[in-house]
Amino acid sequence: MQTEIEAKFLQVNPDDIRERLKKAGASLEQPMMLMRRVIFDNEAMQAKNGFVRVRDEGHRIAMTYKQYDEMSLTGAKEIEFSVSDYDAAVAFVEAVGAKPKSAQEARREIWKLDDVEIVIDEWPWIDPFIEIEGPSEDEVKAVAEKLGFDWNDAAFGDIMTAYRAQYPNTGTEREDMVYNLPNIRFEDEVPAILRA
Repeated sequence: MQTEIEAKFLQVNPDDIRERLKKAGASLEQPMMLMRRVIFDNEAMQAKNGFVRVRDEGHRIAMTYKQYDEMSLTGAKEIEFSVSDYDAAVAFVEAVGAKPKSAQEARREIWKLDDVEIVIDEWPWIDPFIEIEGPSEDEVKAVAEKLGFDWNDAAFGDIMTAYRAQYPNTGTEREDMVYNLPNIRFEDEVPAILRA
């Protein structure tokens, strides 16, 4: 599996980030667009803190197995490849025995600076955040610095990292997590799990 080297900076203003990116010489690779995904798991994946994701990114459809060995800069491991049919991919994963856990929406804008990808992410019920992903820890840290971020403010891990930062009462047990909700969509009301 490939190691994902990625840091998040939470609760950002997208317009401010765009200005920082332009000033640093980054290029816009994909304007903000809606993405949809379905998350699947089973007991074996849960035991490894893993899941399968089918995601329509607008310009491609990606199928991913992802697991978090730890919530750190290099703790995420993944296998990802492109497929041609979103609905067929979802049906395939179900047919091999993984259960759909959550249908989700998010918006994403992708920028590139050197060999590093910077994404502005918007998810339901939380403030926007960015992810900086690159081929090495040094390159990720260098881009974070170019964009004016303090490395001490970096967050690591799955999407629950962003939800817990904004909703500190969200539990840490698997059953308390937002991605257990059957739907995470922009038009839905803030769920009780976040209002507790």
